Amino acid sequence: MNLNLQEILNPMLSAAQKELGNKWPDVKDYADAEFKKLGESLLSIAAMRAENKITERQAELLFDIQRNTARTVMLTVEGLGILAVEGAINAALGAVKGSVNTALGWTLL
Repeated sequence: MNLNLQEILNPMLSAAQKELGNKWPDVKDYADAEFKKLGESLLSIAAMRAENKITERQAELLFDIQRNTARTVMLTVEGLGILAVEGAINAALGAVKGSVNTALGWTLL
């Protein structure tokens, strides 16, 4: 896998910021932390999968746990609803979907 955290984190944050628009200042600190955790989770999953320590199904479940955690944390921001949070997460993951899936060699995102 040839990805590093910064090359997936920056596009994720940019996409989420664009999606959230004027709500970004309210959620920025949460988003920075949660998308960093999502990125770290992707890198960890890739490493474990490359070493055959987890199956693709286990990787999907592990990533779903982290994604759900990010959703829950971001929903604590007053004024952000589920649609806005889901939109931001989907935009962030969409921004790195191609590079992450290519690096993994299978479709996770």
